[in-house]
Amino acid sequence: MAESVAPAIEAAARVLWDFHLVYDPLSPADLIIGLGSYDLRVADRCAKLFDQGLAPKILFTGKAGNWTNHLYDTTEAEAFAAHAKGAGVAADAILIEPNATNIGENIRFARAMAGEAIKHIIIVTKPQTQRRAFATVRAQWPDVNALVTAPLHGFEDQPLTTYPLDKLIHEMVGDIKRMIDYPAQGFQIVQDIPVSVHDAYQFLVQAGYHHHL
Repeated sequence: MAESVAPAIEAAARVLWDFHLVYDPLSPADLIIGLGSYDLRVADRCAKLFDQGLAPKILFTGKAGNWTNHLYDTTEAEAFAAHAKGAGVAADAILIEPNATNIGENIRFARAMAGEAIKHIIIVTKPQTQRRAFATVRAQWPDVNALVTAPLHGFEDQPLTTYPLDKLIHEMVGDIKRMIDYPAQGFQIVQDIPVSVHDAYQFLVQAGYHHHL
């Protein structure tokens, strides 16, 4: 992690990071769903799970969102699909949903494309958006058996040149706010937010990490 922040900021950010992680134990599914973002390592993880035989197809979903406007020459889904093809996934094993602009739309639009026959899915997203994906799919696609996973790396390796540590902290803070607000709107299920996580969230907001609220 080349970028540095004050020790108290990093400590609070790590509390949020740990809370956002899910990493369900995986089993064979009908479909892998890769949530589009700035992070092509999600597409790599989808390709590896496909190669392991965990599902016969991958559905990539995403147009552009808060962090990816102008990042790709195509939609997120198309960029992820191209990356997966480069990793050896056959084109006829890939589905593309190119219109979603947030995780709620990722789930709803993927559900509409997948159809009623899909009963078991694996959702692949960034490490720090696993819990948000978990809460969203259980609210908006409650009848599917959904497992959530992400690329297998730690906090230190998540920042990228195009998405540095500062932006990562803003994102994690914003997703805690969504976990607080969205259940009342039907976007996510209610989740228990530990006191330590809420305190870290409040500390980071007061420190100026509120651009994603």
